Formats: sequence, C-alpha cells, structure tokens
Amino acid sequence: MKQTSKTLAKKHIALFVKSFEGSGGAERVLLNLGCGLAAQGHRVDLVMARYKGHFLDQIPSEINVVDLKVKSARQSLLSIAKLGHDALFWIQMVIAKNPHYVLGALQGLADYLKELQPEVVIASMDYPNIVAVKARELANVKSRIVLTVHSTLSEEIARSKKRRVIAQTVVDKRFYPRADAVVAVSRGVEEDLIRTLQVPLRNLTTIYSPVVTDNLFRQAAEPLSHPWFTKGSPPVVLAVGGLKPAKDFATLLNAMAIVCEQQPVRLLILGEGRLRDSLTRQAEELNIANNVEMPGFVDNPFQYMANASLFVLSSVFEGLPTVLIEALACGCPVVSTDCPSGPREILDHGRYGQLVPMEDPEVLARAIMQSLNAPSEKEKLINRGMDFTLQKSTEKYLHLIESCAT
Repeated sequence: MKQTSKTLAKKHIALFVKSFEGSGGAERVLLNLGCGLAAQGHRVDLVMARYKGHFLDQIPSEINVVDLKVKSARQSLLSIAKLGHDALFWIQMVIAKNPHYVLGALQGLADYLKELQPEVVIASMDYPNIVAVKARELANVKSRIVLTVHSTLSEEIARSKKRRVIAQTVVDKRFYPRADAVVAVSRGVEEDLIRTLQVPLRNLTTIYSPVVTDNLFRQAAEPLSHPWFTKGSPPVVLAVGGLKPAKDFATLLNAMAIVCEQQPVRLLILGEGRLRDSLTRQAEELNIANNVEMPGFVDNPFQYMANASLFVLSSVFEGLPTVLIEALACGCPVVSTDCPSGPREILDHGRYGQLVPMEDPEVLARAIMQSLNAPSEKEKLINRGMDFTLQKSTEKYLHLIESCAT
C-alpha cells in the first residue's frame, strides 16, 4: 500500500541556503518548501549563512531561523586541519579569486549539525550544496543530505566568466556523489547534470519546485496601484527577473522596439541587477524609454502578473523558471524562449504558450503581437499552473526523505 505524507513520521528537517539576497526564484522556492513541511507538522530549521535579503518578513513563526553570520569564505580555513583528503582542494577554492562567501559557513553548519542533529538537510544551489556535504562529514553525524540543483549547469558554466562558476564541474564531481540524494528542478536540469558531471549520483531525481501556493493567490488578488494598469491604457507586457545576462532582457527590449512600431504597448521589468544602466541606455537608444519601466525588485510580483496582458521570458538558460509558472497560475498569457531548461516542460511543448528561439528579437516580437491579439484562455493557464503546487512538491520531497532514511 502506497504511503502518503500524512502517515510518515514527523521529521526534523534543516533547509540550508546562503541567504535570501538573490533575484528571488530559488530563494522563494526554498521558503515555500519550508512552509509546506512545517504546515504538515515537521520541525523545520532554516539555516542561513547570512540572514539577509528578501522574504525575511515572510518566514512564519513555525520555522526556526539559524543565522550562521558568515563574513567571508576564509572563515573555513580554521577547519582545514579537520578536512582530511579535501583539505588542499578546499584551500584552493577559498584562496581563488572571489570565492563564494558561503564556503565560510562550513564550521558553523557542522556545529549546528553536531548539536541538533536534524534527520535531513536540504541544501539549495551549488556551493551551499558542497558545504552541506562536507559539514555533515566534519560533524560526523547521520543526517541525510539532499542537494537541490536549480540551474542548467553546462549553460551556467559556458556563459560565465567567474572562476568559481567555471570550476563548478570539478567541485560538483567531487562532492555531489557523497550526498544521499540529488534533486533537479526539471528533467532538463537532471539530464544536463548527468551529461556534465558524468559521475554516478545516488537517488538522482526530478522534483518540480513548490511554486503555486495559497499565498500566491492572495497576493495576486491584492489591488494594484500603478498608472499603466488603468482602464483604456495600452497593454502591458511583463517580465520578472534579475537584470543579468542569463535573462537576456536586451533581446526583449529589441523585440519591444519592433512591437512599438506596430501598436501601442508598454514593458514593465521587475527585478534588479548589474545590467540596469546598460538596459536603460538601450531603451533610450531604441526610442522606447517612455514605454519601458524598471522599478526594481518588488515583494509582490503576482498582482502585476494577474493584471498584465502578457508575460515574457527571454532567458538564454534557466533551470525551472518559477516566474513562468507563477504567471500561468495568475492566468496571464505567456511567451517564452525555448531555452535550456524548463520552459518546454512547463508549457508542454507550446500547448500553454508560444515558444520562440533564443536571442531572436524579430521572432519574439511576432510572438508578442500574436499573443496580445489572441490571448490564451485564462482558465486553461491557471489549471496548468496547478500542476506545480506546494502540496504536490512537498509530498514528493517527503517520500524522497523517507527513502533516504531506509
């Protein structure tokens, strides 16, 4: 007889993350998972290398927050004598140019594991993943380690100039096989991980992220006060994400310039990042600055999704783009690049929104105009979004946890 999460024994589960300082997707997913686990009566600790970033005010009282107060990667050098065969490798990571500060969480996380000994640790993203693996060994405890991979590793490496990103294949090959389970957020991410690492991983599986929650619908229903969304205004095309190369908002701006020549339309990009100045200049050079607004990161993007005429994802690579799922759940028509990976899975090969080639503004512009003039049925989109609920994802994580414990 198949067990359900209701019959599983209550667990002590730790979620380990660097901080909530990122662009929002993976961080929001981890918080959603914590809420889902706590709601089912499991003891949940949110262990953060740094207690900083977005969503801190959204952490429910049922989740215990542990702030490791990491200052730099070099903190981990104090533990070098205890690292055995990983000592030299760890030193090389720490003294490399711009090492990830989360490496400095090694001893703090090990101390936490030794003192409280949670049954399971779920880590989020590459360098937090390896810190979790080594901290468990350093603490010499039986906590199960579950790693989560949120991006297409090969694409991330190929498109980055950061040494620590380029080195991820070597780092992940060394540490990932020592985990009890590895979770990819999409089948595309899982397949890419197999191709890129070429090492056996225990309990490698795909679990779609917990994206759609009751809180999403509550926030989507909140009234939106923005002059672009008044009755009779031109349609608003929405994009959400960090202003960084992977999101390729430059191609989206070029596409919008083509659309603006054909019909009145506005573009709203919610997110912050280092490309703000270059994107602002590009909008001015394209003579569409008056039709483009970039207000930065917002706590509630869902009310914008619920009111926008179209959501566009222009990325050159993803893992499982949660914003695409959130837009569907809000009933917003979508257009997406067919990038690796996630959009093709989410949109079921174009059934729930147009898929277009990457870095092609002309094709993207045509898809935007077609979708604005003939939008998809709202109920159909919402139903697709419900395939990515918190409940479904939490159930799968709990069964994975149970299988790791046996």
